[in-house]
Amino acid sequence: MPLGLAFDMDGKRWDEADIRVDASGTLFLHIGPNENELMRIDIDSLNTDGLGISDLTVLTRENAELAIEKVTKALEQVSTARSKLGAFQNRLEHTIKNLNIMEVNVQAAESRIRDADIAQEMMEFVRLQILHQSGTAMLAQANQLPQSVLQLLR
Repeated sequence: MPLGLAFDMDGKRWDEADIRVDASGTLFLHIGPNENELMRIDIDSLNTDGLGISDLTVLTRENAELAIEKVTKALEQVSTARSKLGAFQNRLEHTIKNLNIMEVNVQAAESRIRDADIAQEMMEFVRLQILHQSGTAMLAQANQLPQSVLQLLR
């Protein structure tokens, strides 16, 4: 199921992020320009049931010791989940930086292409202008030649 998210990042507004969640709760983030560039994020259930600490009792010493063991294990699970999420965050930040660099490079390439086309058209314009001016100069000289011959004959 796609999630409709909108957020601001690096001064840009993203009206819709392609984030999907499957039936098991796994997140899929579209992280690149191509369709198959996805990041899969598995997030463990960190509620009391998922951590196995929903039924803790400390009424007896044995139950309290068992509760301490369960809480210690739950803390390890939370710590592991946090480190996995931190790794995902680092990967996303790295991906964002790479995508920003790619965007700048694409814009620069597009600019070079557009500038190259303009430069080529300008060269063609100058070439045609030179041809036109030289043709006009030749016509002027050709028109003066009969006048010169007539003056010589007089």
